Amino acid sequence: MPKYTFTVVMTCSGCSNAVIKAVNRIDGVKHVDANLETQEVVVDTEEKVGRDTVLEAIKKTGKVVKDEESNGQKVKD
Repeated sequence: MPKYTFTVVMTCSGCSNAVIKAVNRIDGVKHVDANLETQEVVVDTEEKVGRDTVLEAIKKTGKVVKDEESNGQKVKD
């Protein structure tokens, strides 16, 4: 199960909730965690869900994703 980590500018619980809600709408997403303190969003997905799909969902919330080129890296469990 792939896990992706993104650095996202979030300033309040409304921001993190918007990101969680948007990413959870993607078919194949298993779990989303958005941490305000670290500005990290960690997404567990099925194999069929790619990094770009998750990135687009986050960006559609209007939140800024820092260092897009290096963000969304797969991390090992």
